Amino acid sequence: MTGSKKNLDLTLEQKRVAVEPDHQHLSISRQCELLGLSRSSAYYRTQGESEYNEILMRLIDEQYIKTPFYGVDKMTEWLRHQGHKVNPKRVRRLMRLMGLEAIYPRRKRGLSVPDKEHKIYPYLLRDVEIRKPNQVWAADITYVRMYRGWLYLMAIMDWFSRYVVAWEISITLESDFCISALERALERYRPDIMNTDQGSQFTSSGWTGTLQAAQVATSMDGKGRVFDNIFVERLWRTVKIEEVYLRDYQTPAEARVHLGRYFAFYNEQRIHQSLGYRTPAEVFGEAAGPPVALRAPSVPAAVNPGMNPSKKSKIFV
Repeated sequence: MTGSKKNLDLTLEQKRVAVEPDHQHLSISRQCELLGLSRSSAYYRTQGESEYNEILMRLIDEQYIKTPFYGVDKMTEWLRHQGHKVNPKRVRRLMRLMGLEAIYPRRKRGLSVPDKEHKIYPYLLRDVEIRKPNQVWAADITYVRMYRGWLYLMAIMDWFSRYVVAWEISITLESDFCISALERALERYRPDIMNTDQGSQFTSSGWTGTLQAAQVATSMDGKGRVFDNIFVERLWRTVKIEEVYLRDYQTPAEARVHLGRYFAFYNEQRIHQSLGYRTPAEVFGEAAGPPVALRAPSVPAAVNPGMNPSKKSKIFV
């Protein structure tokens, strides 16, 4: 490759895989510069968990979908009832690693850890009626298990139609994969408001700067407003039950393929009772919405083909 990094349209994972430590002419530093990849990302390797901890994480993940109101103490007792001699300290660490916290008004932890040096934007959706597609988008991140290890899945959803505008996966929680999905979404559509939590990925200058450049208003959930992104939380429950739990992804590339197929099904074929038994794509493509406008939730509701790392592409020649 002889061009600049602007000529590349790769995900963070693809950039990381593309780096060749033994390249004859280009240093790792120069390769990272050409790819637009930080050196820390190039050197990053997941630490992994013990096999037993991964078993516990699977159990916690599945039980959390059934009982999202279980905090550390209840989840610890539930695991003990299943025959696992665990203490609250271990369960707390694993739940934080997975980004899970009992659903009740309290600041969200785990995947949504704020950065005190980043600017926090005000919440713009109080009493706002959502009447059309591309009026409000929401974004969030969730944990996705694999056969060994795990990934992080990020999605951008149109609130009015539940249409998934863009999504991306990563093995790290750096903001790059979120920004990549946002840029792809903005190439096709443009919302009035983007709403997220106060996680460091969404308060980063890369994320907020991209929104500002596109003239999209930035809205962030306040402390104690755990229900403001309830539509995306429901999406995570659906994706895990209908797709993730039915498979054991062997690699990130395999996860990308199957998740891509699922999101195509979700958008184009899966009917939603809340949408009048229409698909998100049908509602997203309509100029007029249902007769009753949606309102930004402010009170608790009832809880009811990627690059294969084993086949490195020759980008630097």
